[in-house]
Amino acid sequence: MPEGDTVFLTGRRLDEALAGRTLLRAELRHPRLATVDLAGRDVLGVATAGKHILTRFAGGLTLHSHLRMDGSWHLYRPGERWRRPAHQARVVLAVPERVAVGFALHDLELVPTAEEARLVGHLGPDLLGAWTAEDEAEAVARLTADPDREIGLALLDQRVLAGVGNVYKSEVCFLLGVSPWTPVSGVDAARAVRLSRKLLLANATRPVRNTTGLMGRGQESWVYERAGRPCRRCGTRVRVAGQGAGVQERTSYWCPRCQPGPIA
Repeated sequence: MPEGDTVFLTGRRLDEALAGRTLLRAELRHPRLATVDLAGRDVLGVATAGKHILTRFAGGLTLHSHLRMDGSWHLYRPGERWRRPAHQARVVLAVPERVAVGFALHDLELVPTAEEARLVGHLGPDLLGAWTAEDEAEAVARLTADPDREIGLALLDQRVLAGVGNVYKSEVCFLLGVSPWTPVSGVDAARAVRLSRKLLLANATRPVRNTTGLMGRGQESWVYERAGRPCRRCGTRVRVAGQGAGVQERTSYWCPRCQPGPIA
């Protein structure tokens, strides 16, 4: 599933292409929305909330979409060939000079803008949104509400923090110096929140994610997708294991020396 920075950058590019322009064509290829015609409406803007994308139109309507595992938004010039099959397109929004196509979008819904909270109101503080001391305090409070929960699972819970995905979960745990299975009570929760926001902000406007600050291909991450390779700090082999159960299971990467604590 895309990380919050990927969704943020997607929303930003859509906003730059569509905001302030009038829809020449608007196709919502979803059974519930197939008869809806938005052509002629102005696009007011595109915003993100965690991993949710909110496209707002004149007349008080918002199109909500979620990328999940395989969804994506592409921008094209009129007449340009699409990079994914047409049968995967769920939304086509055309304005003068640009065409936005949403492929394999999930949770597609058109709602009154005033009711957006019904779709995103459950989220924790958005790490890439407007941020205040109150937001940080709320995020810490949500993170520590269940002190026995594994930190790796807590960081992924969008009701706690909106935006962290599996990459940042593993990288934040490495930088905290704890295994992903460490209970929240054994972690500096405020530091975990600040690190999560710092890493997401650092990557919010660039297409190639980097959490190490190291230059060069293959040096972008500390432990993520580095199973069996030497830890960048101590040389110990990075390990990998599943964390969570059922549909919530995700892969965790960690260095057993740099990140002491419980393991799978």
